[in-house]
Amino acid sequence: MYKSNGILKENRIESKFNELKNKSQKALICYVVAGYPDIKTSEHIISSLINGGADIIEIGIPFSDPIADGSTIQDAIQNSLIAGTTPDMCLELSSRIRKTFPNIPLIIMTYSNILYRKGYIQFAKKAKASGIDGFIIPDIPIEESKEYLNTMQNIGMSTIFLVSPNTSEKRLKMISRICTGFLYAISVYGTTGERQGFDKYTIESIKRVKKVTAAEDIPLAVGFGISNPQHVKYMIDAGADAVIIGSAIIKKIKELENKDTLFTTLQKFIFELKNSCR
Repeated sequence: MYKSNGILKENRIESKFNELKNKSQKALICYVVAGYPDIKTSEHIISSLINGGADIIEIGIPFSDPIADGSTIQDAIQNSLIAGTTPDMCLELSSRIRKTFPNIPLIIMTYSNILYRKGYIQFAKKAKASGIDGFIIPDIPIEESKEYLNTMQNIGMSTIFLVSPNTSEKRLKMISRICTGFLYAISVYGTTGERQGFDKYTIESIKRVKKVTAAEDIPLAVGFGISNPQHVKYMIDAGADAVIIGSAIIKKIKELENKDTLFTTLQKFIFELKNSCR
């Protein structure tokens, strides 16, 4: 919730989770690298994901040192940067998506240097004007997040933080209290990337985090390694309110980049994943 002209309002992320809760559904969050393989194609890709059933779109602004990302996403980021993609181009992309899909929540995922170089306030206001509803910044620790949190809170942006399987109980509670929109739980140790399966510790970690997010009344989203409907159901059965798909989407884009079936294949893939959220 945030104040606008003295009135408390929900942003689109909160509204979407409430809408899905009323339908007894979980959220499907889809990640794309803006500018991969190019900006124009990115726009069509995002439209295909939404038409396939994606509930929330996570737009990655490419950065030269993506420490949280595995090789699949790193390669896409590198290609996007080589093609000349800039943060401003990514926000322009967001603005076009917002005009086409006025109610879909849009999130920026990038790294702190992008915001720092532009200035937190200036970049946040421009992102807000471009239709963005929140940020995921993996390399901002909570101890250094005061300016970031104040800036985003003042303009009604969600601030989504990550926790890992080895995050301590004390730190988990601290992060849950300052997190808005949803809490992003990493399912495995390491970086992003497709996996064949998950170890027992993943389920134990999700259940542990869920107890905290339930107490704080914030949705729990699980990401890293999820690539098929079985994985989606696995995470939801463990307690996830949302699942995040990234590398599996990037992989399909790479495989089908020059084929006419790219958009229809992506839409069908997302439709199958969304069915596991119902």
